Amino acid sequence: MSTPFYVSPEQVMRDKSDYARKGIARGRSVLVMTYSDGILLCGENPNKALHKISEIYDRIAFAAVGKYNEFENLRVAGVRYADFTGYRYDRSDVTSRGLANAYAQQLGAIFTEAGKPFEVELTVAEVGPTVADDQLYRLTFDGMVQEEHGFIVMGGTAEPIAAVLRDEHVADADLDTAVRLGLKALSTPPEGVERRDIPVEAIEAAVLDRTRARRAFRRLTAERLGTIIGAGTS
Repeated sequence: MSTPFYVSPEQVMRDKSDYARKGIARGRSVLVMTYSDGILLCGENPNKALHKISEIYDRIAFAAVGKYNEFENLRVAGVRYADFTGYRYDRSDVTSRGLANAYAQQLGAIFTEAGKPFEVELTVAEVGPTVADDQLYRLTFDGMVQEEHGFIVMGGTAEPIAAVLRDEHVADADLDTAVRLGLKALSTPPEGVERRDIPVEAIEAAVLDRTRARRAFRRLTAERLGTIIGAGTS
């Protein structure tokens, strides 16, 4: 009887991590950042049939990069979690922290127990009464959850985009300024790669608007984005 081939648990986890990171890096970047009246979520997405940015609940939104069918399953699970919690208890009991912890448990179980990890990275964002109350949570493929402040960049070539935001992001900027900064950051290439302009038709963008009484999520159309860009260059 032959001896089965042995692979150490550490090597298995490293292989799973490398596999998931490569899959996520192939996706187009998405960024989430705060501004004076809420939270902006935007990313390159030429496919109009598939959303990378969605509403979860009254003041909570979801953004993702990676494999669409996998993060769409997570989005649907998040909506069900929020609806159930709000119905059984109270709408105020539905929080981004609770949702992020639920996602962390699910992703962690898949990473350790399934043969293939999910190739996804998520952001759960909740808009508060003030900028200081806004909450941003980043979740990675292995179930790690981290609270971020100001902005998050996921997928693709994230580092040059994050570098622009680190230098220029201002928490109390207005929406038009935030949109122009977001589009500038998304168009920033890695070192040695020629810069390209992303057409507004290929941008998916939405906001969590703190000035709204309850349902804070609203999408920004290509026409609206075009108007903002045009006003900034006139």
